[in-house]
Amino acid sequence: MISRISILGTGLLGTSLGLGLKAAGFTGRIEGWSRTKEQVHIALRMGAIDAVAVDPIAAARESEVVMLSMPIFATLDFMAQLSGQLTPDHLVTDVGSTKRLISESAAQLYNKPNCPAFLPGHPMAGKERSGAALADANLYIGAVWLFTDVVAARRTPRAAELVKEWRNWVAALGSRVIDIDPVRHDELVAWVSHLPQFVATAMSALLEDEVGNAPELKDVGGRALREMTRLGASPYTMWRDIAHTNTEAVERALQALEQRLAHLRENLRTPALRGEFDQANRFRRE
Repeated sequence: MISRISILGTGLLGTSLGLGLKAAGFTGRIEGWSRTKEQVHIALRMGAIDAVAVDPIAAARESEVVMLSMPIFATLDFMAQLSGQLTPDHLVTDVGSTKRLISESAAQLYNKPNCPAFLPGHPMAGKERSGAALADANLYIGAVWLFTDVVAARRTPRAAELVKEWRNWVAALGSRVIDIDPVRHDELVAWVSHLPQFVATAMSALLEDEVGNAPELKDVGGRALREMTRLGASPYTMWRDIAHTNTEAVERALQALEQRLAHLRENLRTPALRGEFDQANRFRRE
């Protein structure tokens, strides 16, 4: 039975996880750590964690489950550090937004005899702004939590038990668990998550250039503007790693969108424009 969890990275997702676990009935001890002291102390004040960890490696050793809730390259760094410090009685998991590199690293460093277990995960939940202060115990309710677990057969019985129990806790948070191949994961999220983000970033940057100084902008821009640019507030620090680790899939999605936009531009006065609206309406109905 899991009785101690360390959350390394107490930003929005990590702090929301602590709050959600407690709301779901977890009665064990949760320690938190962050490179930014302000963030971890906010998590402590909110009740998401029971204590602040001074040393993340030491906290991981004393826990049964270690959650890496940080940007992807930081996750990869911690995976390498922890693999030599933990035992088969430990489970490490993560919330990284791309999974191919993380899953490959897990296959090399974890899930073998005498090695800790690693379960690559990605909850499809979040907000356009980051930080512990925005954490919400209900963030994961109704969310899809993806796992790219391709090495389950290689685990020790104890590690398999930890994985099973952690997946049960994810379900207790209110999330729907789906297993998926890591390469397929990165292909899909490039379309449904990364493309919307980069479109919103480009649109927001363009509007800032073109009309950002217009005093009447807030009056003229209504719900459509707010909805289309909401993701423009997302932090570069998170999306930099996503762009670096899923470059090819994002490029393909952006190129396809560029072609679609060119098609729209060329057919503003032709019946083909109606076809695009019909196609879009079908997607929204489904």
